[in-house]
Amino acid sequence: MKIKSLFESKFIKVFDLQYQEGRHYYNATRRDEEELVAAKSTEEFKKMLPDAVSCVVIWNPSDDDEKSGHEPCLLMNREFRYPTGQYLLSVPAGLIDPEDCTVDNDNTAPLIKTAMRELHEETGLKVTEEDEVSIINPCLFSTPGMTDESNALVKIVLNRDSLNGMSQEGAVGGELFDGFDLLTKTQAKKILEDGVDEHGIYYSVYTWAALTYFVADLWR
Repeated sequence: MKIKSLFESKFIKVFDLQYQEGRHYYNATRRDEEELVAAKSTEEFKKMLPDAVSCVVIWNPSDDDEKSGHEPCLLMNREFRYPTGQYLLSVPAGLIDPEDCTVDNDNTAPLIKTAMRELHEETGLKVTEEDEVSIINPCLFSTPGMTDESNALVKIVLNRDSLNGMSQEGAVGGELFDGFDLLTKTQAKKILEDGVDEHGIYYSVYTWAALTYFVADLWR
């Protein structure tokens, strides 16, 4: 396969992938040419790290009782996504930084480190010893017909009775936030059924995944 760079910027690149003579496919990516997924062997593909981590964050108070008003909730934020021109119901998420990566071929540590960092940056909350952090899926492709962009899904269960200290002041770069949503199971199910959030706005596939995971009680 012949690879030709067509466009490069800090966060997005476009490559021409020539699989056969005269046959081209165009790939939008976050990766440098030497790290393109299309050029990896099957074994390299199976061991690769994703570009980013998306977090399914669940608040699990000790008084787990729907009648008391303290039932578990899915913690979401509202982040402005420039390509859509809208604030979207979103999960805490972010790119894996080089300093998150290890050199011992352990692909779990970078995902956990990134998830905990993004939780703190986007919500102001820090993971404690009482909380639970685990990987749901190590690598999912967003839109493989156009891009090799990928995310891991990581579960964070906040086992605490309050969410004091929540803040979106840790936003970096072009990140823009407009508050949080704490969704009960009933509210999350309605958003899934409606296909839009409570404001009638469409959401991302990773939001859909978080809603489904929470509603199905897969986090327990």
